[in-house]
Amino acid sequence: MIHSMTGYAAASRDLGTAVINFEIKSVNSRYLDIGFRMGEDLRLLEMALRERISERVGRGKIEVRGYLQAQVGQAGSRRQSPDALQLAELARLTGEVRQVMPEASPLSVAEILRWPGVLADQGIPPDLMQATGLELFSALLDEFMASRNREGAKLADVLRERAARMREQVTSVMPMVPAALDAYRERLAARLREAVANLDEDRIRQEIGVFAAKIDVAEELARLNTHLDEVERVLKKGGAVGKRLDFLMQELNREANTLASKSVSSEVTGVALELKLLIEQMREQVQNLE
Repeated sequence: MIHSMTGYAAASRDLGTAVINFEIKSVNSRYLDIGFRMGEDLRLLEMALRERISERVGRGKIEVRGYLQAQVGQAGSRRQSPDALQLAELARLTGEVRQVMPEASPLSVAEILRWPGVLADQGIPPDLMQATGLELFSALLDEFMASRNREGAKLADVLRERAARMREQVTSVMPMVPAALDAYRERLAARLREAVANLDEDRIRQEIGVFAAKIDVAEELARLNTHLDEVERVLKKGGAVGKRLDFLMQELNREANTLASKSVSSEVTGVALELKLLIEQMREQVQNLE
């Protein structure tokens, strides 16, 4: 299975007095980078969630969002009351600040109630919150991985299609090379004869042979086919293939550049440019693979 680094999933669970919500999304990254945006009630889950993600994801920039949504207006809705100790501590801190900065404005009631820890939640016990949160996130993670796998399968199909088109281009250029070399030899020999009327024919053939060897692209075509074989093998094997395929794209691009630089005909040059276009399209897709 080929895994994309892009994915998304969301899930929620009704706890009666509140609804617990989770959302996870990811984009491509060189490494595994996990970030959390969790409500105060769910922060105790961060370490466990990080471990579960790390066990199943190898690469990508992942963001997890979690929060509780109160069921306002329902019978049995959770009640909140200010924590006396937190209020006393906040009053002490406020007094110390105003001793140093008398001009500081006092906190409003709304600001005090929004202060972390001031509202003591009597609705959901922490052990229930943890058990439910972990259970819900496990199901969410399964859905998230499935979305990455579906995206990865689509990307693999695109890469196979581009690789097949590249192989067609390489196959088409092979018959062109001998004829192009022969035509180039004739043109070069004619120009040499015009430039040096008394030049020895054996010397002309020798010089042309040396130059023809330098512009022969048989090795480049063979290496292109070898790299395409490896691309197909890696895609068939599956797993975390992004870095390996990225390296192969560099090698394919190197051979296509050499093919273009050694070309002695417009047809071969056209094939080399088409190969470079296909390689760039493949490289863009490879950047999204884990």
